Amino acid sequence: MASSHIILPKEEEVQVEADHDSPAQRPFQAPAGEAAPATGKAALPFSATCVRISRDSYPNLRALRNASSVSIHDDDAAFVKLDEGDFGYVLDDVQHFTDYIPDLQTFPNPLQDHPAYSTVKQYFVNADDTVPEKVVIQKNSPRGVHFRRAGPRQRVYFDTEEVKACIVTCGGLCPGLNTVIRELVCGLSHMYNVNEVFGIQNGYKGFYSSNYLPMTPKSVNDIHKRGGTVLGTSSGGHDTKKIVDNIQDRGINQVYIIGGDGTQKGAYEIFKEVRRRGLKVAVAGIPKTIDNDIAVIDKSFGFDTAVEEAQRAINAAHVEASSAENGIGLVKLMGRYSGFIAMYATLASRDVDYCKSKKMEMTIKYIDPTYMIRAIPSNASDNVYCTLLAHSAIHGAMAGYSFTVGMVNGRHAYIPFHRVTSTRNKVRITDRMWARLLSSTNQPSFLSQKDIDAAREADKVANNKEDGEDTKKKSASALANGEK
Repeated sequence: MASSHIILPKEEEVQVEADHDSPAQRPFQAPAGEAAPATGKAALPFSATCVRISRDSYPNLRALRNASSVSIHDDDAAFVKLDEGDFGYVLDDVQHFTDYIPDLQTFPNPLQDHPAYSTVKQYFVNADDTVPEKVVIQKNSPRGVHFRRAGPRQRVYFDTEEVKACIVTCGGLCPGLNTVIRELVCGLSHMYNVNEVFGIQNGYKGFYSSNYLPMTPKSVNDIHKRGGTVLGTSSGGHDTKKIVDNIQDRGINQVYIIGGDGTQKGAYEIFKEVRRRGLKVAVAGIPKTIDNDIAVIDKSFGFDTAVEEAQRAINAAHVEASSAENGIGLVKLMGRYSGFIAMYATLASRDVDYCKSKKMEMTIKYIDPTYMIRAIPSNASDNVYCTLLAHSAIHGAMAGYSFTVGMVNGRHAYIPFHRVTSTRNKVRITDRMWARLLSSTNQPSFLSQKDIDAAREADKVANNKEDGEDTKKKSASALANGEK
């Protein structure tokens, strides 16, 4: 009978500190092919219980497979952490220092003495708090896949004086980049009393090709009022070895990486190398894409601003078209393979340009607002979202996690790198939102029944593909333990 495996530490070997939110101190185990970290102490022996879950006895096997291995590669299996609970509960957890560095010292969180938090009823997140990936379920449905909830922990894995953080922005421009940079710098300084924060200039290549830029709350005080990024940005330039060499040589122990799906893949590779070397370095990814195509999360920062600006362009095109004889307004919107900006901007403006097949002269008014949308400062909604993302990233890094941060069903969560880099979100013509768009604008779908059937078949194939990857998925944790 086909079975799935989850590797869990024995109860007697799990040591939890005497507070309510520190992660379990799992016995150290270096992934297959990795050497133990140079800590001066022998690696602790790994002993675990292998829980076999049959296809018939486990009601949430599909959710487990989806969580652990969406198009997962063999070399990612060592970094998958799954924990099973009652009623089909699955925690798709993120990496932590204690997964590969034994006997780390912890410190009280400075926030417990922070005046701003003194009136908060419960300002530390409980270790058992998780965020569900799906919130709409049926009465007898399994609980499904969850992610670790973001927020401050009672114990942290960095002394304030030892923190040396750096921030880098990669890829294209997006509204809100400067806001995230500002809140990372100010949050580290004001909440955790961190004095050493550096900016990496011009993307990944800045790690090894330029000087690090010291950043203080004063130097970033008003940058959120401007578009673009004060650090500069670029695509490419990712050389994992050179980057981690410089991180190690400069004593950096917290790396904040702001960028889209390609950038998050780079962050994942940096974390893998950090772990391979046994370095005490937290890698925090903050997803950025104006296209809103990052998987798992509700939305990426800058998207609301982009939709708002795109709506202005559509409105301008409507005015131009309606003021000209037989006028047609044509607006080009970015969105790569996703199409969310076009869909939401049209839904917000409710304007569709159309013409009937008549033999008449048309006046075309063409507007391309691409670079205007990318370069503007973020609006109020995105500014708030950027602030919360930055603070959540800081809390997670201080607590020793490496992750991508994002909002899942309205709650901020720490998401494993492989979950946000394995696939992209895109507009589905079989989804309710597309139907809402058509009904709101009263436009024809322009799709034949053949097109609709093809889209449904594509969705079906995608679901079957997830099921067909059972072999990799059920062995992911086993591979992490070096089993054959």
